[in-house]
Amino acid sequence: MEFKNLLFEVENGVATITFNRPKALNAMNSETMKELMAAVTHCRDNDSIKVLILTGSGEKAFVAGADIAEMQNLRPKEALAFMELGNETLRLLETLPKPSLAAVNGFALGGGTEISMACDMRFASETARFGQPEILIGLIPGWGGTQRLARLVGMGRAKELIMSGEMIDAKRAYEIGLANRVFPSDQLLAETKKFAVKLAGMPGFALKMVKHAVNFGYDLALDNAIRLEMECCAQCFSTDDQKEGMKAFLEKRKPTFTG
Repeated sequence: MEFKNLLFEVENGVATITFNRPKALNAMNSETMKELMAAVTHCRDNDSIKVLILTGSGEKAFVAGADIAEMQNLRPKEALAFMELGNETLRLLETLPKPSLAAVNGFALGGGTEISMACDMRFASETARFGQPEILIGLIPGWGGTQRLARLVGMGRAKELIMSGEMIDAKRAYEIGLANRVFPSDQLLAETKKFAVKLAGMPGFALKMVKHAVNFGYDLALDNAIRLEMECCAQCFSTDDQKEGMKAFLEKRKPTFTG
């Protein structure tokens, strides 16, 4: 697939979407968000793609935020449409029935942090910086930042970051649970791809059920959430991968999953 503001490639079952507006520190305008929606939709609908990675071009930024130049003169109705576009795209990413990894290679501020939080995991370079600085321009997050951040790091830390607008480094992001792993900058993408290839070799339907159970069970009462988990687990017994996995276990060999 070819885009104006994104790079898109697929290798070994892993799709990599690279935000490619380096002069704007990969800031997200409406055009880029629409391209992201198209790229994620393609990943959802293409059975040969097993895992998705998002990263940024250049060494400075993953996504430095929403494009302020586009936003500054919006009226409330127009601003709402911009927020709806972003949230529709990020919800598509969040509910993608395949694992998604954010390889955060620099600034992930505002919309950048929000995009990373819509992914299943966040792998960060040592130079990565996270933050929700919208308060510093008279706004609050509008692409899910107040909600996903609180769910990831707790209400107190989320309010601290959003109310202060302060940035945190990768080490602090890891400490509070915002980043899953931290790597030297020159190893980030290679290590993220290595993990993605590992996931691509896992039983795909079981991965889908993991994501479904965690995402949709999170806000349920515990009894209802456990019921959802049991039903997702039971569905796995309909797959060839379940049969192969158990057979390989009993035969003391490595399974060969086909998805």
